[in-house]
Amino acid sequence: MTLPLQGVRVVDFTRVLTGPYATMLLGDLGADVIKIEPPQGDDTRAWGPPFKGTEATYYLSVNRNKRSIVLDLKNPDDVRTALDLIATADVLVENYRPGTMDRLGLGWEELHERHPSLVYAAISGFGQSGPYRDLAGYDIIAQGMSGLMSYTGDAHGEPMKLGVAVADVFAGALMTQGILAALFERERSGTGRRVDVNLLEGMMSLGTYQLSRYLNAGEVAERLGNEHRSIVPYGLFRCQDGFINLAVGNDGLWRRFCSGLDMHDLLADERYLTNAGRVAHRDELVPELTARFGRFSRVEVMKRLQQAGVPCGPVYDVRETFEDPHVQARELTVPVSHPTLGEVTLTSPPWEFDGQHLPIRRAPPTLGQHDAEIRSELTQQHINEETHA
Repeated sequence: MTLPLQGVRVVDFTRVLTGPYATMLLGDLGADVIKIEPPQGDDTRAWGPPFKGTEATYYLSVNRNKRSIVLDLKNPDDVRTALDLIATADVLVENYRPGTMDRLGLGWEELHERHPSLVYAAISGFGQSGPYRDLAGYDIIAQGMSGLMSYTGDAHGEPMKLGVAVADVFAGALMTQGILAALFERERSGTGRRVDVNLLEGMMSLGTYQLSRYLNAGEVAERLGNEHRSIVPYGLFRCQDGFINLAVGNDGLWRRFCSGLDMHDLLADERYLTNAGRVAHRDELVPELTARFGRFSRVEVMKRLQQAGVPCGPVYDVRETFEDPHVQARELTVPVSHPTLGEVTLTSPPWEFDGQHLPIRRAPPTLGQHDAEIRSELTQQHINEETHA
């Protein structure tokens, strides 16, 4: 398969999660991603247990399709090597605190003057300006400050973060989009752009309609657990042997729902004929449905609702997710040969091109695995330049 970003080189100065997630996606799309690591390695190499051999599973999750070289950016010789690599690159990605790359001589202004076609991408906690510019940004801080935690969790419980580092992952995805847009523009202009993404604004972007409710109606979102403020029934219900999620998004689906589960008495109840009525009478309807779902097994209710065309799905633990026949049929796990661990299992890149998932070309690299290879390429580059000088 010819990969969309084949021939694009990315010099990756990122570590932990946000930046490595972004550069992994670029690597999945075919870019040659050179991961620059300090002598001690990316922090997440030690973020365990659990470990797979000597590598933390956390590190393995976001570093496929990359090559690793160790550079100590406090060492002038290694900074020169970094500059040599940047001279060969289309994209630079970094997630240091604002100002750090400038102090190293690797900032946007200096590099743009030397390499005007370079796309320069920076990820931070709070952006390149403002009173919080110099503060360290972590996922849970952004989740809290964006308002997300205030409307996530049980209605009577504490604010709750999501079960994955969503601020990090979403900012990484946004950065990938920004880089692709900058590369597309460069095809027309020949000039690279600076792309900035930060965790706080990424989370505020993810807030969409919750933030719009406040800005345009003055309503402050409150926690509703797994329910939906504007749709009923919508959310989590317990069956005899597990949980399902249900999404009855319109009145037609409500009729199908009641018929599919033989709840004809509810269908005849005037309080519940419209979604507006069901929302108004949420406190009566939801407990009634909760009691009735307890009479069904998860398999039975899923079968009946799916036959009726009602959107629903089981709530799995991770083991059940990977055992699901659809997940298995889609081949969403990929065994990959690793230089020291034998074989590691990774999730598949999240796109299809021409009906095929993109391949995993490289296992997450060991620390400095490609030092000799990358330095040899730079040496050959210098030889070629001198030959044609």
